[in-house]
Amino acid sequence: MPEIVAIIGAGPLGRWLALAAARAGFRVQLEDVMPANLHHAQQLLRQQLGPQPLAETPDPEGTLPVTFVSTIEDAVRNADLVIDCVPDELESKLEILLLLDRMAPPRTVLATPTTRHSIADLASCTYRPAKCVAIVAEANTLAGNPEDGANREILLRTTTQTAPQTVALLDSFWRQLGFTPRFDKDRAI
Repeated sequence: MPEIVAIIGAGPLGRWLALAAARAGFRVQLEDVMPANLHHAQQLLRQQLGPQPLAETPDPEGTLPVTFVSTIEDAVRNADLVIDCVPDELESKLEILLLLDRMAPPRTVLATPTTRHSIADLASCTYRPAKCVAIVAEANTLAGNPEDGANREILLRTTTQTAPQTVALLDSFWRQLGFTPRFDKDRAI
């Protein structure tokens, strides 16, 4: 099970994932290059999480549920799982996956929400195809109330190279968020 989850992008989907993951007991590193997005996320998460302290800079002791960071490098440095929340456009997905692949530790699993692109094709551009998985859901389907996830199914698309440990990590993560994961293999080569 992952302990530290990095979420890249503090828009509606990123904020929802950060809130749901923090409530499920994960430590979250939320990153966005736009200061206004991080500020809005801070306000929302403070309101939703109550009096728990949140960090506006990297948390070296790793004791806070959510840390807000302005660089991808800070977000992924210790992450077990990274979920990008960039637009579902081919150029954006390739760019972020290549950047995450370069900056995250080799053990880190990369998950990307996409309904348009083959995870097999995207993963083949990285040095860690065994650790890349697609979250097959529209952002607005996921970005609701975290309690809405209870008893909902989430489709995760793997490749023929996906490692069993990757599947186990994602299965555990989504179950902690109240979803029932269903895994499907991408047929693209």
